[in-house]
Amino acid sequence: MTDAEGRRAELAANLARVEERIAAACAAAGRPREDVTLIVVTKTYPASDVRILHELGVRHVAENRDQDAAPKAAACADLDLTWHFVGQLQTNKVRSVAGYAQVVQSVDRLRLVSALSAAAARTGRELDCLIQVALDADATGRGARGGVAPEGIAELAAAVDDAPGLRLGGLMTVAPLAGPYVGRQRAAFDRLMELSSRLRATRPAATMVSAGMSADLEDAVAAGATHVRIGTAVLGVRPRLG
Repeated sequence: MTDAEGRRAELAANLARVEERIAAACAAAGRPREDVTLIVVTKTYPASDVRILHELGVRHVAENRDQDAAPKAAACADLDLTWHFVGQLQTNKVRSVAGYAQVVQSVDRLRLVSALSAAAARTGRELDCLIQVALDADATGRGARGGVAPEGIAELAAAVDDAPGLRLGGLMTVAPLAGPYVGRQRAAFDRLMELSSRLRATRPAATMVSAGMSADLEDAVAAGATHVRIGTAVLGVRPRLG
């Protein structure tokens, strides 16, 4: 077996295990399996892995660093993939990200909204935006890994509504490493669902709820997440790019 064949077999087995976990979590929650979209987080892994994943049926992939993502997206431009950007996004990277990402899940400040809108106008594309919610927000209203405090959601949602080229898709969170929700992923995801319900009361199209990773996808599905972001459980632990 060649290295490529071995890697394909490894990814297929990992993907099957993750699929079983999602299906079981949906069944336990009384939700249809098609309610939950799997996004494979391909950060630090090569374009060859993205191609294998596409062959295996994956259609949503995510990246958190533009310097890794841009060349990888270019190398896979012939594939019908939806690219999600999930990392903290600096405004000087926005123009590049807007060139390949269809979804930016880490919108957490007004300046980023205006930068994304300008980039979308330049590229002639529409970007779906998720507001990243920080459930560990400190006095500044920011979280350790980005995000805006729950109190800041309404202001950002209004800004996205008014921004040409942007659509408000919903909310995203990362299980916090500090604050009242540490080690309480299910409670954190339940809180995100409450905030999503509040948002959808005035913006019924903002239905996406992105939560849950390799270690806690079951909690996210139980809470009602529509998208789970899985990296290690599919790709394993491999050396970084570069």
